[in-house]
Amino acid sequence: MNNYKVVIIHGAYGSPEENWFPWLKQELQALGHHVIVPQFPTPEGQHIDKWLEILDKEIGNYDEDLLMVGHSLGPALILRKLEMLDKPIRASFLVSAFLGKLGLPDFDPINANFFDKPFNWRKIRRNCLEFFIYNSDNDPYDPLEHGHRIAKHLNTSLNILHNAGHINASAGYVKFEKLLDDIKALS
Repeated sequence: MNNYKVVIIHGAYGSPEENWFPWLKQELQALGHHVIVPQFPTPEGQHIDKWLEILDKEIGNYDEDLLMVGHSLGPALILRKLEMLDKPIRASFLVSAFLGKLGLPDFDPINANFFDKPFNWRKIRRNCLEFFIYNSDNDPYDPLEHGHRIAKHLNTSLNILHNAGHINASAGYVKFEKLLDDIKALS
């Protein structure tokens, strides 16, 4: 298996120390991968431009050895970055991904600038060799329809997790074996 550079991106109100992120980082480092888990400003100072600036500083070079993993709002950042690249990365893993408003007053205003223009799905598809999408059938924030729409835009399948909530620690996800297995399966 190749050694990859892996970036794990948290969501709104999130941090690198929550959910399955520390576990995944430890597992991937044990396999020889270089893992980055940046802290993004949230909720104060949460803005797509600031998050992109931090992502660029942390990653440096975007190339075919890069894997991007995002949870909740994290996938929107990944999609926005993929629109900007001029060469593809290896793979993107979009967990509890959504598009636009969720009808949640604590989230919609601070997330809005991530969705203020339509996504360029053609460029996104061109700049990533493989996509993996995971959504739950009982997510309290994110209707499953969002996962279906993203999978359709990316011409890929949707991994539907049953009774997995927001695929976070409060839903019991301090480990995420399926995601780790999918990363391990990359050639």
